Amino acid sequence: MAGGDVAERKSHGKSKKKKGRRLGVRIDMTPLVDVAFLLLTFFMYTTSMSRPQTMEINLPPDKNIKVEIAESNLMTLRVNDKGTIYWNFGLDAPKLIDFKDLRAFLVDKQTAIPKLTVLLKIDRLGKYKTMVDLIDELNLARVQRFSLAPMGDPDKALIAKVQG
Repeated sequence: MAGGDVAERKSHGKSKKKKGRRLGVRIDMTPLVDVAFLLLTFFMYTTSMSRPQTMEINLPPDKNIKVEIAESNLMTLRVNDKGTIYWNFGLDAPKLIDFKDLRAFLVDKQTAIPKLTVLLKIDRLGKYKTMVDLIDELNLARVQRFSLAPMGDPDKALIAKVQG
């Protein structure tokens, strides 16, 4: 709290006029420090301390190891540079699917085939957002096994054959 200390002035010698007393001002900083620490602890307790969400990625220990999956369990999703999605199993002809229908489709396939593995092939000219949205849809559909691969020229030719 602000307090007033009275300080007397000493006069040297004789003076005809008496000078008034000068008041010394002292500011107590204790309440200011208390309020500062109170605000600091308040903001520390009310701030959410959430950990960033991460996804576990399992990589093979060696590049030369080949993982074999039955064709009946492997579904390939191909995405061209315009964001159009095609799907197929094994060597079947790719079929077009809309993004809005993808989650329900994946849930149906996941319940029908418990060991479903999705191979996601995306054109290098496509948007990064499309790939992230597709991975999110796979996670929301609870597809546990999926792999990412670049779309090669045979895949592009296969899609062009289906389109035309």
